[in-house]
Amino acid sequence: MTAPLDGLRVLDLSRVLAGPWCTQLLADLGAEVIKIERPGRGDDTRQWGPHWLANEDGSAGTESSYYLSANRNKSSVTVDLSSAAGQEIVTDLARSSDVLVENFKVGGLIDKGLDYETLSKINPRLVYASITGFGQSGPRAQDPGYDYLAQALSGFMSVTGSPDGPPVRAGVAVSDLSTGLYTTVAVLAALLRRGISGVGQHIDVALLDTQTAMLANQASSFLVGGVAPGRSGDSHPSLAPYQMFEAADDTFIIACGNDRQFRTLCNVVGRPELADDERFAQNPGRVANRPRLAEELNSALRVKDRAFWLNVLPKAGVPAGSVNTVADAFDEAQLQHRGVRIDLPHPTAGSAPGVANPIKFSESPVQYRSAPPTLGQHTDEVLTNVLGFDADRIAALRTDQVI
Repeated sequence: MTAPLDGLRVLDLSRVLAGPWCTQLLADLGAEVIKIERPGRGDDTRQWGPHWLANEDGSAGTESSYYLSANRNKSSVTVDLSSAAGQEIVTDLARSSDVLVENFKVGGLIDKGLDYETLSKINPRLVYASITGFGQSGPRAQDPGYDYLAQALSGFMSVTGSPDGPPVRAGVAVSDLSTGLYTTVAVLAALLRRGISGVGQHIDVALLDTQTAMLANQASSFLVGGVAPGRSGDSHPSLAPYQMFEAADDTFIIACGNDRQFRTLCNVVGRPELADDERFAQNPGRVANRPRLAEELNSALRVKDRAFWLNVLPKAGVPAGSVNTVADAFDEAQLQHRGVRIDLPHPTAGSAPGVANPIKFSESPVQYRSAPPTLGQHTDEVLTNVLGFDADRIAALRTDQVI
């Protein structure tokens, strides 16, 4: 079955997470992705453990769990970009590519002849995406940028954590991941535009810009109200009840998104009068009186254990759930039904586990063709099949430490 992006070639000069997340998504959708890595070391995240995927014989492996999370369905080609011969290889690959994704510092590829201006003259149809911490222009354009920094500078950390505690970094790299997703959207839009105009374009995506955009309603709250929002812990700043509650044996969350769900909740817990109380009847009042509402609900919820409430509340149409560990999440029947875990054949480990792509197509399903590659696994194959190099030329490049 043909994948949505079948026949598309992506040249991936990115490393760590934002760029690889973008190119993995493009690969999942069927694109051929050629990942360019440094000889000997490769993508930085190959060293970011714990944990490392063990070899099939039980010995220590070299593929970190971090690297494995963002690099399936790709070919790995090792090329020394500091050498003229290495730059020529990448230029030749760009000549036949539809997309190039890179996350070098601003201007970092100009002296290598691999910048957009140079490559667009060689391949005018090339869609070239640059991912940086701060963008291609501005007073901080030359500064290195990382997810943590973007979370801090954007204001994201100021709204994350307990009201009486310090700002908190999110437990996953949300700036990197959202930037990867925005870049994917931009690449697909540019490809659609290319189908009309016949030419590619340069895409400039920054972690700080993206994380600020991801503030969404919190940013809008400030722009409309003029007051910077603070940390609300496990509660939603604009909805109630939308927080953690106490059963007889454990905590769980309830997330009512409207007055109807709240009334249903009150009926199920045996407190129907709360839905008619003028303090709680509508959402603005519930938000204003959140502490008192929580007391009333907790007193009713503590009479039964968590399992009881997690059985009856969803059946009644009230969103409720436990706060899972990651291990608990993979045991969730719903996620198992949706095929959240995948296992792909791996050349040294036998099999590599991963998390499935969440997109479900009716006609062109996501294809899991290969596990994240070992370093340089496809160098000879790509140089032979894509660029037409013979064995002697490849051997010479390897002797010269170009590949």
